[in-house]
Amino acid sequence: MMFDENYDVVVVGAGHAGCEAAHAAAQTGLNTALYTMNADLIAQMSCNPAIGGIAKGHLVREIDALGGVMGVAADEAGIQFRLLNTSRGPAVWSPRAQADKAGYRYVMRRILERTPNLFIKQAEVTEILFVASRVAGIELLDGRRVAAAAVVLTTGTFLNGLIHIGEKQFTAGRNGEPASIALGNCIRNLGFDWGRLKTGTPPRLDRRTIDFSVFEPQYGDPEPTPFSFRTTQPLKNKICCYITHTDEKIHSIIRSNMSRSPLYSGQIKGIGPRYCPSIEDKVVKFQDKNRHQIVLEPEGVDTHEIYVNGMSTSLPIDVQ
Repeated sequence: MMFDENYDVVVVGAGHAGCEAAHAAAQTGLNTALYTMNADLIAQMSCNPAIGGIAKGHLVREIDALGGVMGVAADEAGIQFRLLNTSRGPAVWSPRAQADKAGYRYVMRRILERTPNLFIKQAEVTEILFVASRVAGIELLDGRRVAAAAVVLTTGTFLNGLIHIGEKQFTAGRNGEPASIALGNCIRNLGFDWGRLKTGTPPRLDRRTIDFSVFEPQYGDPEPTPFSFRTTQPLKNKICCYITHTDEKIHSIIRSNMSRSPLYSGQIKGIGPRYCPSIEDKVVKFQDKNRHQIVLEPEGVDTHEIYVNGMSTSLPIDVQ
């Protein structure tokens, strides 16, 4: 089999896991190629532009202790920092940072581009290649073949990805980005068991349409705690988040349109995430609650987009 390029390690997908995998491989001296469909969306924060939180903050700090870069990027791109669970013992204190969505991408790409032995490649991987029943590399959409002693798949939601918005469904890796159909079919044809994970996201709001004076401010910590042990510069809070709640009017709208939610109409099957339920799940499963907390979180310092934390949904656009 003829190859056009040769690397020790190929990493497919440049989300959080792919960035860490590629950086770790390159740090050991291995020539590493990181493949992504769009180099401008490396480390894209597709849902909530936040790093850490309960349990997750511990994981980021453990990655940092092992030489990872997520904590470093979060500290530099963070716009609000809070240490959660401080009413309990120090073992369960959990750092959380609201990050600038565009800034985090920029910082992570800069770190990777300055890492020796690491090469960022923009192309779609369509097939895993084998020689004598061993992984030998990958094939790209344009037909080029790349040899590699190891191939790491960190493809996230892209393999045969399907988006549901109410009754509508369409293939996509993320909203506005193509799914990786060919690579998904390749992996399925290799005989691996195939399952799906479901995730949801809320609609975004326009800051200019919101009267923040009626909400409770949620400020960052006066002395922010960094994620990375290597961070030496003081961290600064640049934005404020705001707390509000749903009410019975919102619950009534949701209940009257429940049949249009894919999970409740039978269009898709699943149990949903335990710790981040959709607003439909909250209304159905917690009927004793007459309100649910919502946090309005800016997605950056130079954008009007507001993330509605606590309002994840797959209801149709007109209901949203």
